[in-house]
Amino acid sequence: MRDVNHFSAQRRIFWWWLGLLVLVLVLSVISLNVGASRMKLLHLFTEPDDKVSQLLFVSRLPRTIALILAGAALAVSGLILQMLARNRLVEPSSTGTVDAAIFGMLLCTLVAPDMAMWLKFSVVTVCSIVGTVLFLTVLKCIPLRSALIVPLVGLVLAGVLHTGNNLLAHQFELSQALQAWDSGDFSAILRGRYELLWVAAGITLLAMLLADRFTVMGMGKDFATNMGLSYTSLLSVGVLLVSMVIASIVVIAGVIPFIGFLVPNLIRLIAGDNLRRAIPLVVLAGSALMLAADLLGRLLIHPYEVPASSILAIVGSIVFLVILLRGRKQWA
Repeated sequence: MRDVNHFSAQRRIFWWWLGLLVLVLVLSVISLNVGASRMKLLHLFTEPDDKVSQLLFVSRLPRTIALILAGAALAVSGLILQMLARNRLVEPSSTGTVDAAIFGMLLCTLVAPDMAMWLKFSVVTVCSIVGTVLFLTVLKCIPLRSALIVPLVGLVLAGVLHTGNNLLAHQFELSQALQAWDSGDFSAILRGRYELLWVAAGITLLAMLLADRFTVMGMGKDFATNMGLSYTSLLSVGVLLVSMVIASIVVIAGVIPFIGFLVPNLIRLIAGDNLRRAIPLVVLAGSALMLAADLLGRLLIHPYEVPASSILAIVGSIVFLVILLRGRKQWA
């Protein structure tokens, strides 16, 4: 009976995986056909010229690839952070990680506005690590009598860092740049300006390889230690992976909220808490959600755009409030 149930679960997950894969492909094709220009993907074959090729390969294709990579990486980083904090209601934009990354962007702009992309990525990664470690350290210092304490601590910390960023930006007349980073979108993505996101793709692959270890770590320090894992080392690796993902996306597109919260929680309803089974679904669902949010933003007031971050913020806030109002214990 157990083998039958296991086979049935595996088959169900496979069909979900296949459905999400098809959805990502369909949304990708639509993304390649949507824009201010009337150019369609079919024109590449029926009316080939340099203008069509440049628009497709310099703008729309890089943007679509960036959306896929960013959505997948954000979803996986949210899943990892939830394992680190052992709470399902947290994600990078609500724990101070993203706001610490924005501080890194401000720092780079103040010190060297023309700083190389990889050096900027390194600085922002260090700031993201500090923000994530600060959040985890604060959690250890307070009694967690309720699962809701964890996201509340994260939101307070994020609010403090966000206020600090605003004061710093106002002091040095960088408020407009700060607003642009906070309103993350992919409208400025071109070939040669998104390749840093392949780092996030590599981190996503590494997270897949470490899935079993993160699953064990999510059960607590004592359990992980008894299973022969170095909890501290694995915690450090998790913090580094999350911070590098957030840094790469903030540098390229700005703040993209709530994907790391929405996707892991939805996929847990399908695949449970086993990361090895969940991560492939999380990757595809994150890409699909990012593509869908970007497409909706491009179509609402076409030919103008609504930032994808605004669409995700609205959806994520509604879902978060519904969860809090219902008080369902299985979410945290």
